[in-house]
Amino acid sequence: MDYALSEQQQAFQETAKRFAKDKLAPHYQKRAREHRIDRAMLKQMGSLGLIGADLPEKYGGLGESSVTAGIIVEQIAYGDFNASYVQLLASLLGGMLAEHASPEIAQEWLPQVARGEKIIGLGLTEPRGGSDAANLILRAEKSGNGYRLNGEKTSMSFSDQCDAAVIFARTGKVEDGARGVSAFFVDLAQSGITRTHFDDIGTKPVGRGSVFFDDVFIPAECLMAEENKGFSKIMSGFDYSRALIGLECIGPAQASVDEAWQYSTERIAFERPIAQFQGVSFPLAEAETQLTMMRQLCYYTLSLRDRGLAHTAEAAMCKWYVPKVTCEIIHQCLLTHGHYGYTTDLPFHQRYLDVMGLQIGDGTAQIQKLVIAREKVGRVAVQYAKQPSELRQTSE
Repeated sequence: MDYALSEQQQAFQETAKRFAKDKLAPHYQKRAREHRIDRAMLKQMGSLGLIGADLPEKYGGLGESSVTAGIIVEQIAYGDFNASYVQLLASLLGGMLAEHASPEIAQEWLPQVARGEKIIGLGLTEPRGGSDAANLILRAEKSGNGYRLNGEKTSMSFSDQCDAAVIFARTGKVEDGARGVSAFFVDLAQSGITRTHFDDIGTKPVGRGSVFFDDVFIPAECLMAEENKGFSKIMSGFDYSRALIGLECIGPAQASVDEAWQYSTERIAFERPIAQFQGVSFPLAEAETQLTMMRQLCYYTLSLRDRGLAHTAEAAMCKWYVPKVTCEIIHQCLLTHGHYGYTTDLPFHQRYLDVMGLQIGDGTAQIQKLVIAREKVGRVAVQYAKQPSELRQTSE
């Protein structure tokens, strides 16, 4: 397969790389201590076409490929892992709106997302469980020409910052599982909605928290896809985000390795650069090998999506393997810098804490391995009395 980038993709890569190097990397740690994303920075990225480049042109995007979106995510994450969350959510949730929301909603919101003016969040997880994603109790009850939402969503990225969200709610019976779940586009600037902010150890500018809905009215036109079918129809988009997550983790890991190589040529011990010692150079060589292989897997997965081919197993591979290994790589780069690497003067600890969150979010390693097994041998790999609903969404 030809992995050569087109001239257009090279231009996006260079623009994102320059922005990450000049604007993002120098103040990454300072921003990482803040509990809010820099909105002015988002508008700068939007003006350069670095948000939602894969969204349809009629909705303010550039109509670029999934691979191009991945290129942007990786380069932005190289300079600031938290900033790259914006691109990832714009691709995931923007794609959901473009395909499943009403044209009026998509036309109003997506151009603002692409310009960096608005953030759309995802409300899926609930307090009683994350991996069993369709086991929801937040309800959307019919009420006149619409629905009323009551309940809680938790572990929601940008919980107290996003301007709107795609909210999954139960419209059918609990025993219906994924078949009784619908999705709604919800403007969060209305009464009856309260939000909290968790004090996480990483990704503080993105922030997670809970969002509470107290008899919030949602017009019928905000229903996405069909009633009771939102989960099965919309959740397939997570195959896309899981490949992007892999590249989001590769960015800071590659930055760490590049810095470790440079340090190894400058640090002198026993009258020579420590790069001459195999105990230093071999772990970095192994890291370069792992990063190259993981990058190929992620872009291969995105290329399958661009060609309309199945990529569920490959996306699950990206999701469980890449965050785990990139954490190990960043850790090794910290150790390469010795005691200096253990200080907050250098960004290794921050990258590690930020990347580690994606070993949990968007599907644990255990769930991803079950997905891979199911894709290879069918339902026999996951058949038991109560099948996790995250798995049910593609097997029903």
